[in-house]
Amino acid sequence: QVQLVESGGGSVQPGGSLRLSCAASGSIFSDNAMGWYRQAPGKQRESVATATSDGRTNYADSVKGRFTISRDNAKNTVYLQMNSLKPEDTAVYYCNAAWRRRGVSYSYWGQGTQVTVSS
Repeated sequence: QVQLVESGGGSVQPGGSLRLSCAASGSIFSDNAMGWYRQAPGKQRESVATATSDGRTNYADSVKGRFTISRDNAKNTVYLQMNSLKPEDTAVYYCNAAWRRRGVSYSYWGQGTQVTVSS
């Protein structure tokens, strides 16, 4: 079983910063991708940033230049540094870990952490 535990959400004023953390535990395949997704009220969940275990990263256009994803593979932990936050960044942020092994795809989600950007 795999568990993802997120932390670091909260409320911040526009232009502020937050750092999210997600620690994964359990039977995690070493060749994986971990990332952050978000879901705002009334909207579909969308990808924010992902990072593979071999160092490749990908960002949504809306966060490029403002958010940075990083990983500590030894700790199975992924971080999301969010700078220059905007009200439209307000959402529940979910951590995800995914991999494919022996033809089977696996995907696990955290419980979500609220990020609110408001003056």
